[in-house]
Amino acid sequence: MSTWRPIPPPPFWKRWLPEWLHGPVRALFFTAVCGAVVFSGIAFFYFSLAMRYDLKEVARLPTGTTFLDRKGVELAAPGASGRKLVTRAEIPDFLVKSLQAREDARFFQHSGVDIRGFSRATLRNLKDRKFTQGASTLTMQLAKNTFDNKDKSIHRKLLEVALALRIEARYSKDEILTHYLNRIYFGAGAYGIEQAARTYFGKTTRDLTDGECAIIVGIIRGPHAFSPIRNPEKALNQRGQTLNRMIAMGFIDKARREAIAAEPLRLVDEDQRETQTSYALQAIRRELDNILDDSELQTAGLQVHTTLDAAWQQRLETELNHAVEALENEKSWPHPKLASHLPGEKPAYVLFAAITTEIKTGATLALIGGRNYGHSRVDCTRSTRDLGSAFEPFVAAAAAERGKLVLPGKPVQTGRQIGPAEVERIARRCGLDGPFLQTEDLFRGAVAATPQEMSVGLATLGNQGKRPKPFLIREIRTASGEVIYQARPQITQAVSQSAALDATSVLSRRKGTRVFTGATGSERDAWTLRLGPSGATAIWIGFDKPTAIAPERRLKSLLDEFVERLGND
Repeated sequence: MSTWRPIPPPPFWKRWLPEWLHGPVRALFFTAVCGAVVFSGIAFFYFSLAMRYDLKEVARLPTGTTFLDRKGVELAAPGASGRKLVTRAEIPDFLVKSLQAREDARFFQHSGVDIRGFSRATLRNLKDRKFTQGASTLTMQLAKNTFDNKDKSIHRKLLEVALALRIEARYSKDEILTHYLNRIYFGAGAYGIEQAARTYFGKTTRDLTDGECAIIVGIIRGPHAFSPIRNPEKALNQRGQTLNRMIAMGFIDKARREAIAAEPLRLVDEDQRETQTSYALQAIRRELDNILDDSELQTAGLQVHTTLDAAWQQRLETELNHAVEALENEKSWPHPKLASHLPGEKPAYVLFAAITTEIKTGATLALIGGRNYGHSRVDCTRSTRDLGSAFEPFVAAAAAERGKLVLPGKPVQTGRQIGPAEVERIARRCGLDGPFLQTEDLFRGAVAATPQEMSVGLATLGNQGKRPKPFLIREIRTASGEVIYQARPQITQAVSQSAALDATSVLSRRKGTRVFTGATGSERDAWTLRLGPSGATAIWIGFDKPTAIAPERRLKSLLDEFVERLGND
């Protein structure tokens, strides 16, 4: 006997929807369920991954960049003494509003992730099939900088989102903003807002004007490109863009914008910048800025392995100081002494600069840009000075390259065989930029060059005519030891091997080295060229303004004594 059972009514959605929509709705429902499961799995995975990170790191002073010489000896880090964490109370409200307007308009409303911006960027990335849009909030940028998350990938971005949500749960908005400003890179070797304020404007963060606040915020998107030291016009343009965003958000009106935009750019004097500690590190920082992009420069704990030989540099600088002090202590010395000057005063005492280039590779072994970094930060290895008789090796190289006879000690007779144009051509090939006279005075040394150009030119002659490109950084590693840059020596043939050999014959032989010592005819510039087994050293002595130093005979005697004390490599 069969039992009758009533047929249950169809689900309510089937009663309300046409039959032809039943299939699509069912598929959409199952897709949504599967999507929710997948989303939950992904969320669980990334939050589990994010839990491995210690959020106490967010509030700590970031690890600075370490500079090492070629033997692993640590060099003093630029700006280490100026590194300081600021509190929220020390940050001007105008700077906060500038930052919000330029970098994260909804910072005080979102919970670490701007859903609208993130969704828009994700769709764009999927469309482009590559990571082109970031949509990072300040919190996400803080996570990226704290935990060295620099890769542009979906995986790293999702981890950044999870870390940002954890940071928002742990810290207040004011704390997040303060930690962000204390950590990021502002260019010119300045890490953190306090060091940036002192480096660019010579004042504390608390004392920044509204215009200076807008400039510093404008730097963030391109610390290298928008640095007011390197590109003042671009920095002012970024200030204008920041102020325009503040108008759009209602933080200021047009009249206030015009008043701020009228503020002149007043940068601190180079002598007072906090991110430099020596001529060598100043030069290393310049090279580092050219090697790495802005995102890489923000990486905490970089290890920069330089080409410098700290022991050789110390030896060279000590002997140079000894030689110049001996000259100053003579009774007949008519000029001021270094000891009579206070820090910050313009130098009127005798100066020196020296640079050693490794002959085979172009690596810089020593760089002494001046006599006292505390008195003047002008790097004299990059300053053009008259050469006088120190130009003779390049006259000789030009003559030998043309198959002419080299007459040591007679540069005019040597040069007359080929003419000024040919001498200029060879000198340029060896690394000297001139300008060059087109008369016989060129053979007498009526030409100027920097100590660095002379060091490279001398290395070229000592390297069988092969000119090395100078460099200061041989390798860069992250805090985890990953190599992100490695230098490759660049060598070009400038003159023939025989011409280079003949050119060095005009230098005196001394204890396994080839040496020139002498002064210009005006006695305003003294030079020592020293070609050793492994390094080519160019040394200049003189004043920042044209002034006779001492009689040429005394200068030559002094430099000869210096070379004797310096000895061999």
